[in-house]
Amino acid sequence: MVKKLWYQKEVKEVLEDVRSSLQGLSFEESKIRLDKYGPNELKESKKRTPFIMFLDQFKDFMIIVLMVAAVISGIIGDVTDTIAIVVIVVLNAVIGFVQEYRAEKAMEALKMMAAPSASVLRNGDQSLIPAREIVPGDIVVLEAGMVVPADLRLLESVQLKVEEAALTGESVPVEKTTSPLHKEMIPIGDRRNMAYKGTIVSYGRGKGVVVATGMETELGKIATMLQTEKEVKTPLQKRLARFGQRLAIAVIALCAIVFVIGIMRGVSPILMLLTSISLAVAAIPEALPAVVTISLALGARKMVRQNVLIRKLPAVETLGSVTYICTDKTGTLTLNKMSVEELYVDGSMVRSSEFAAPSTAPHTTLFKAMALSNDVTTDADGKVIGDPTEVALYQASEKVGSKKDDLEKDNKRISEIPFDSDRKCMTTVHTDRNGGGHSFTKGGVEIILASSVNIMTSEGTKDINREEIIRESERMAADGLRVLAVGMRKWNSVPEKMISEEVESGLTFLGLVGIMDPPREEAMEAVSLCKSAGIKPVMITGDHPVTARAIARRLGIIEDSGEVITGTYLESLPMEEFGRKAEKIRVYARVAPEQKLKIIKAIQDKGQFVAMTGDGVNDAPALKRADIGIAMGITGTDVSKEASHMILLDDNFATIVKAVKEGRRIFDNIRSFITYTMTSNAGEIWSIFLAPFLGLPIPLLPIHILWVNLLTDGLPGLALSVEKAHKDIMKRPPRQPNESIFAHGLGTRIIWVGLLMGGVTLFTQAWAIKTGITHWRTMAFTVLCLSQMGNVLAIRSERESVFSLGLFSNKPLIMAVLLTFALQMATIYVPFLQPIFKTNALTFGELLFALAMSSVVFIAVEIEKYFRRIFRGRNI
Repeated sequence: MVKKLWYQKEVKEVLEDVRSSLQGLSFEESKIRLDKYGPNELKESKKRTPFIMFLDQFKDFMIIVLMVAAVISGIIGDVTDTIAIVVIVVLNAVIGFVQEYRAEKAMEALKMMAAPSASVLRNGDQSLIPAREIVPGDIVVLEAGMVVPADLRLLESVQLKVEEAALTGESVPVEKTTSPLHKEMIPIGDRRNMAYKGTIVSYGRGKGVVVATGMETELGKIATMLQTEKEVKTPLQKRLARFGQRLAIAVIALCAIVFVIGIMRGVSPILMLLTSISLAVAAIPEALPAVVTISLALGARKMVRQNVLIRKLPAVETLGSVTYICTDKTGTLTLNKMSVEELYVDGSMVRSSEFAAPSTAPHTTLFKAMALSNDVTTDADGKVIGDPTEVALYQASEKVGSKKDDLEKDNKRISEIPFDSDRKCMTTVHTDRNGGGHSFTKGGVEIILASSVNIMTSEGTKDINREEIIRESERMAADGLRVLAVGMRKWNSVPEKMISEEVESGLTFLGLVGIMDPPREEAMEAVSLCKSAGIKPVMITGDHPVTARAIARRLGIIEDSGEVITGTYLESLPMEEFGRKAEKIRVYARVAPEQKLKIIKAIQDKGQFVAMTGDGVNDAPALKRADIGIAMGITGTDVSKEASHMILLDDNFATIVKAVKEGRRIFDNIRSFITYTMTSNAGEIWSIFLAPFLGLPIPLLPIHILWVNLLTDGLPGLALSVEKAHKDIMKRPPRQPNESIFAHGLGTRIIWVGLLMGGVTLFTQAWAIKTGITHWRTMAFTVLCLSQMGNVLAIRSERESVFSLGLFSNKPLIMAVLLTFALQMATIYVPFLQPIFKTNALTFGELLFALAMSSVVFIAVEIEKYFRRIFRGRNI
C-alpha cells in the first residue's frame, strides 16, 4: 500500500501520525523532540576559507602558463614584462575571489527568511517561542502578517490566505482549507491544506500541526539543492582553458624546433636559448586576461544603463552564447499586475481597449458593481491597496468614470458577506436614495448563474440563456482569463440578517469579467528578436496550464497546437524520455523547484547553453545551475539574487534580449583580440622559424621580440574591447556550445595572416641585405611592428570593411595605433634608445619602403573580407 502524503490525510490521522493533539505538546515532550530532531533552522555545509578561495583563482591553466612566462621573463632580464604579467594575474585573482565570496551569501539570505519567533500551543496554552525551538507535532497559531515558521498541515482555516510567491512563483495569495486532497502528485502551489516555512500569512487566521522542521522542510530541501548544486563553467572559461592548453603545447614545440635549428646552423647556443625563450614569452598572449576582464567590466558598466546588474563578470559574455532562455511568466513576460482584459455584458464581448463611459444600463450597473463590491482602499499617496483581483476591478471601473468614492456617496455600504471557499462568492449590500437598497454578488460563474433568475439587458430584464453564458465563460477561460460573474438584487428594505442562502438568491445576472496579468507589450518583440537570433524562449511557470498557454500563444512562444507540459506529467516521465523531448518543449506549467533543475539539466545535457530567470526562493538552485542565472530586481527575493549571475533591475524580458546583444558584442571583441594577438605572435614566430630555412640570419633579437610583444599586445589590443556591435549581430544564430574559439576560419586566418606577416618581414630583410643596407634588422623590426598596426585596423570585423565601419568610429584604437607608431619611431630615431634596441636611423626612402611593406597585411585582410562578403552564405 502506498504511504499517504500529509496533504492526503484527514486531520485526525495527521495528529495520530505526529503523536500530537489539538492542545499541542507538553513542554517536556517538546524538549525530548528538540533533542531528537534538532533545531528548526537551515544548516550550512562546510565553507572554504577566504584564503583557500583566493588560492583557487590560480588553478586556471592559462594563469599557470602566464606565471611561468613571468618567471622566464624575469630570468632573462625583462622585468617590465614580469611586472605586467604579475599585475594582470593578481588583478584577475582578486576579481574572481570577490565574485565567489559574494556568491557564498545565498545561504545567508535563505536563512534570513526564517521567522524569528512563533506562537504555539503548549499544554493547551498559547506561548511565544523562538522559531528554532519548534518541533514536529507542535500546534502553530497563524495570524495575518506572520511568517510561517515550519511546514504545517492545517487544522483550522478562517479566511486564511498565504503569500507563497517566494516558494512557488504564484503572484496571488493562496486561500487555504483543511480538507484532505486525494491526488497523489500535487504541486506545492495546489496543496491548499498545507502552509510552508518562509511563506507569509496575508489574510485571516488559522492553526496547523508541524510536520517538518529545518532541512526537512520544502525550504530546507531548496537549501540542500543550493549547497549541492555546482556552478557550471562559462563558455568563455571553457574555450580559454582549451585555448591555453593547446597554445602552451604548440609554443614549447616551436621554440624547441627553433633552438635546435639555430644550433645546427652554428648560431651561438646562448643567443639561440635567449631567442627561443623570448619567442616563448612573446607567443603567450599575456594581455588576454586583461583584455577579457576589461571587456567584461566595460560591458557590465554599460549594462547597468540598460537595467542589468552583473554580479559575476563572466556572465556578461555568457549571454552571447545562450541558446535557450528559460523564463518565468509573472512579472517577466507579463506586467505582474492583474487587469480586466474583457467583459461579457448585454450579450456582447467588450475588450479593455474598447472600454468607454457606459451608455446603457447593463454597462453602467456592471461597472458600478465592480467599483462598490470591492474592499480596495487608497493610501495618502493615492496608491491602490488590496487584493490583486479587486484592484483590477477597481481600476477598470475608474477608467470609465465609475469612481468608488463618488458612487459611495449615494450607495453607502451597510453590510457584507465575505468570500469563502465553500460558497465561492462575496456580497456587499448598499442603501440607495429611495430608502431601499441593493446588493452586488461576485464569484464563480456556475455559482452566480445558479443563483440568478434573469439577466439585465439594454431592453430590460430577460430570461437567461445559460448555455450561451457558459460557452462565453469557457471561451474566456480558454484564453487564459480568470472569469468572474457578477449579479445584483434590489431590496425594498435591506434584510436585517445576512443569511447567504437568502441574500445570494434571486439575482439579476449582470455579466462576466475576464481578468489576467497581461503580457508586456515589449515582450512580444523581444521573443521575436530571440527567434531571429536563433535563441529558443521557454516559459517555466507555477501558474495554471491554461493561463500559461494563453500568454505563450499571445507572445509567439508557441503556436496554437504547441504542447504545454505540467509538473505532474513531468514527474511521471522517465528521465530518458524527457531528455528526448526537452529541446522541443516551450511551455512548462505548475512546476516544482526540483523540476526546474531537472528541466535545465536536461537541456544542458543536450549541449545547450541555458539562461534561467527567477525571483523566488524556489528558483535559487536552478539559477545557480544555469549557465547564466538571472534574478528579478523588483520582485526577486534576496536568495534568488545571491544565487544569480545577473539581476534585471526592471524585471523585463526585453532587457534580457538587450543584454544578449551586449554579450555577443563582447565575445566578438574578445575574438577579435585573439585574432589580432595570435596573428601578430604567429608573424614573429614564422619570421624566426623560417629564416634559417631561407638561408637568412635570425631577423630579430630578443629585445625586439619582447618590445613588439609589449607594444602591440597592449593598448591596440585593449582598444578592440570598445568596438561597437555590428549591425547583423542579432540576426546570427548563437555560437555552437561546443564550438572552438578558432571556429569559422579563425585558425586558418591566424596561420595565413601570420605567414604573410612573417613573409613580408623576411622579404624586407632579404631585400635590404641584397641592396647592401647594413641596418636590415632595424627595417625588419619596423615592418613587423607596423604590420601589426595594419592588422589591428583590419580585423575590427570579420566581414565588414573598416571603411564601412568608419575608420574613426573606434577613436581609442586610432589613438593607440598612433601612439604605437610614435614609440616605434622613437626606438629608431631617438639616439639614447638606439643602443638599447640595437637600431639605426632609417633614411626617408627606407622608412617609406618599410611603411609600404607594412600596409600589405592590411590590404590582404581587407581583400579577404571582400570575398567573405561575396560568399556570405558559405562557411569560408
